[in-house]
Amino acid sequence: MESAERCYDHAKYGELAEDLWVDCVVASGVDETLAPKGRHIMTCFVQYVPYRLRQGTWDEKRELLGDLVVKKIARYAPNVPDAIVARQVITPLDLERTYGLSEGNIFHGDLSLEQLFFMRPVSGWAQYRTPIGGLYLCGAGAHPGGGVTGAPGHNAAHQVLRDLRK
Repeated sequence: MESAERCYDHAKYGELAEDLWVDCVVASGVDETLAPKGRHIMTCFVQYVPYRLRQGTWDEKRELLGDLVVKKIARYAPNVPDAIVARQVITPLDLERTYGLSEGNIFHGDLSLEQLFFMRPVSGWAQYRTPIGGLYLCGAGAHPGGGVTGAPGHNAAHQVLRDLRK
């Protein structure tokens, strides 16, 4: 928890933490069609990275972020840095530019107390309905939030079914 708190502190002041919070997935370990034989693809999710940098721009700091991620991984898997043949570093600004995610927030808003339960995304919309008839919310901006659970879509589908029965 202390490490996460330190990373968050750096991010809220527009800085990159030297010791990042990195979550890695090696999907080619379960799907060998993703990479050539003897190779793997690793996806790294980095939590607590600022959208606005105190100094410089994301276009200038992109490779620094990638280097910090590789440095963190190397602490636990020292063979990884020499095994990398290519990498793509996606910054919060890239998430906004490419996917339209405001400030690069993949959760469509912070998962903080004032953005949970009946307040997600805003008061009055927590049951997946919007003020537009027949339009429902089912993404990371709906309760219970982002992640790879499918829960917002599941819950929205059940709300649609309940509404159709009325």
